[in-house]
Amino acid sequence: IPVMFSIPGKSPVTITPEAERQIARLMAAKSANGLRIGLKKGGCAGMEYTMELAEAAQPGDEVVEQGEARVLIAPTAQMFIFGTQIDYESGMLESGFKFRNPNVTDSCGCGESVSFAPLEGSRAGQP
Repeated sequence: IPVMFSIPGKSPVTITPEAERQIARLMAAKSANGLRIGLKKGGCAGMEYTMELAEAAQPGDEVVEQGEARVLIAPTAQMFIFGTQIDYESGMLESGFKFRNPNVTDSCGCGESVSFAPLEGSRAGQP
């Protein structure tokens, strides 16, 4: 049974206007139902964010809708992503989604790999 982590009346993530526009563009271009966000083991800090366009929400996904954008948060990532701001930055050399996550205790230099404080009763805080 998936464990849901939410606070009534509070969105688990916030989405900046730039991220909202980019998510909506991606969804429209691929006829997707949403952008699923999760976590997987990897990277130099221990965990990496995952993103994929999804045809439908899966059981246990937390759904966050803003304008034309829809973010689906995988059940195993919900407690680690809660409170995160999702942004999209566009620059001359690099463009991409940025996660400003208050739960991160360490990250690598490139910002794509993160680690979290161990959770009570878990193995090193990994989902």
